[in-house]
Amino acid sequence: SDAPEATSAEVAAWLAAQPRVQLLRGDVTDRTRVLELLQGCSACLAMHGATRRTQLSDLLPWADETQEPSHAKRVNCEAVVHLIDAARASGTCRRIVRVTGKNEDPWGFFAILINGLASMAKAWNYEGERLLRACEDIDYTIVRPGVMLRGDERLDGATLVLVDNGGDLKTSSIPHRSVAELCVRCLDFPNTARSTLCAMTVKGEDGPDSFEPLLAKVLPDSRPFPGHEMFDQHMLAVRVGGPLLVGLASGLAVGTLSLLRGLLVGR
Repeated sequence: SDAPEATSAEVAAWLAAQPRVQLLRGDVTDRTRVLELLQGCSACLAMHGATRRTQLSDLLPWADETQEPSHAKRVNCEAVVHLIDAARASGTCRRIVRVTGKNEDPWGFFAILINGLASMAKAWNYEGERLLRACEDIDYTIVRPGVMLRGDERLDGATLVLVDNGGDLKTSSIPHRSVAELCVRCLDFPNTARSTLCAMTVKGEDGPDSFEPLLAKVLPDSRPFPGHEMFDQHMLAVRVGGPLLVGLASGLAVGTLSLLRGLLVGR
């Protein structure tokens, strides 16, 4: 099924039944498997992402959680190395379309929250972007979408907005279907090669409900993007901002409990 409420297994079964679709099981952290999977491909849509949650054991000085296969370093960064190597080895794959996120604001609330709870996922996503930009023989299109929520896939009165050159837009929700359309349709626009696109929606304005007219205006990246210092900023932001967020959450929890206790006693 391609319904919004369909499970991953149901979506996979629906895709496998479509004409000219070959469904193969793979693992982006397995270099050998990725080499096999990209044979004969003209492009690679890399929409995977790390799901590992930060563990208390990660704080132990002798622990190296980055060795776990599900860690963001392995999934969001090292896997990109495998994709680049596989694209080169295939001799046919000329572009990698990679879905990441807004990774250039390490001190933002959500960046600190996601990095702190999800094994530095945003920091490693940006490192993966850097690998693609440094690759001169394989083109890339990096897609930074808004909040992709499961459920209603309609635009519901909103219109699509797109900015190139790694520009920024106000964060908003965007249907999975729209992001999927962007990743596929950009392959038909040669001008989107070597571009970093931020995709959002905006309500109350006239605009397109398809990315095609927006893709036609995209220009390749031309500005200098931050280097490894961005990763250092992500790490510093978590070290400084993480305890502050924990303290704020604890204070709110204590305040809420005190309020409830006062209401109960007053009865």
